Amino acid sequence: MSETTPTTPRLPPNWFIRAAWAIHRAIYRLSGGRLGLSPPTPKQWGTMRLTTIGRRTGQRRVAILGYYEDGPNLVTMAMNGWMAPEPAWWLNLQASPETTVEIKGDTRTVRARAASGDERERLGNRWSEINPKLDGYAKRRPGETAIVILEPVAPTP
Repeated sequence: MSETTPTTPRLPPNWFIRAAWAIHRAIYRLSGGRLGLSPPTPKQWGTMRLTTIGRRTGQRRVAILGYYEDGPNLVTMAMNGWMAPEPAWWLNLQASPETTVEIKGDTRTVRARAASGDERERLGNRWSEINPKLDGYAKRRPGETAIVILEPVAPTP
């Protein structure tokens, strides 16, 4: 992401961010999946449903995340509401990178990895184009926010 953001934008309190995502998941669940997921547009990120396996429990875990498409790949950020700890879904993916995502009208098997180097810069710049405040939000975290690439896994014949 670009390095020139003059101020740190204001965020709602952490409890509000967590509640908003919990409500989003509830809307998805209560509507039977008809509401809650949306495709990205050139000026707006979309929402997807990511399923992981808990690294300690072995239980299925679900998160709804913002994303955009980069060719066949889906790109998201491991931001945890801009709080310091890594989000559990990202820790789970690091332990077991192959998983499924549901996007509007489609379910895909993907493999997760963190972007690095020039690729990270390019994908981060795209995030900044979608939302110019992201650089300021990222400064709230003590470490680098991972840009996560979800690459399609070819079906086994």
